[in-house]
Amino acid sequence: MQKNEQLYNYFIENADRLTDEWYANLDRTDPNGVYASDNLEIIRTLKKQNNDFHYYLAKVFIEEEERFLKDFQEWVVAIASDKEHLETPIHFIIREFIRTREQYFQLVREFQKQNDVPEERITAWNRSIVRVFDIVIVQFTEQFHENSIKQLRAQQEMINELSSPVILLSKNRALLPLVGDIDTARAAAILENTIKQCADKKVTQLFIDLSGVIIIDTMVAHQIFQLIHGLSLIGVHSTLSGIRPEIATTAIQLGLSFNDISITSTLSKAIAQDSEFFSE
Repeated sequence: MQKNEQLYNYFIENADRLTDEWYANLDRTDPNGVYASDNLEIIRTLKKQNNDFHYYLAKVFIEEEERFLKDFQEWVVAIASDKEHLETPIHFIIREFIRTREQYFQLVREFQKQNDVPEERITAWNRSIVRVFDIVIVQFTEQFHENSIKQLRAQQEMINELSSPVILLSKNRALLPLVGDIDTARAAAILENTIKQCADKKVTQLFIDLSGVIIIDTMVAHQIFQLIHGLSLIGVHSTLSGIRPEIATTAIQLGLSFNDISITSTLSKAIAQDSEFFSE
């Protein structure tokens, strides 16, 4: 146990050197990610993260594995949630774990040269290093993946929201221009966002233009009719325009009724008819 304490202290004493050597030999030719940054603040943060890693991992020589891994989890979660690391390809990060592991093997050999340590003890320490790095890499990858999925979902929600804007034409009249492919997820987002935006903007007449939508499936067609029904419940009258023959066919096959729904062939006609109605 005394040798373990000595090795732990040796790692702590050399933590700064490990970080400096690691960064000095870092491959900064990668075009993307935290390792390619020349921002001084990001570099300082990166070096501190690496240095903290040494202080956490050195405890493997003096603590029970369960307690050690529990404490280390704090570092893993923090780095896997870090914005700069999330924008770094995962194989770059794993590569740096492996480079750091090689540093540890070398430092153990340095310690052996300065102390009377039998080879079987060195082998046991190296096994511990390999095992811990394997566990940490797996934990990091899992956390990184989870955070990446959350980030992608948030970005998709933002894209869906931006792709279905309710544009005010006058005080109470607005336009919802739909463009591109509409899948089930986007249709659900359109339903939620449109009703909310119409309520917030106090819209009473909404023109929904489908001329930019080439094709929709049966579920999406149903969602659009649900949108119109939902808008009517909050006092918004809807007018559909630009319905392509394919969309009309899908709606008929679904048995969806066009009764009580204002429909025009083009958006310009819808706006013109509405203007004539209010001018009378």
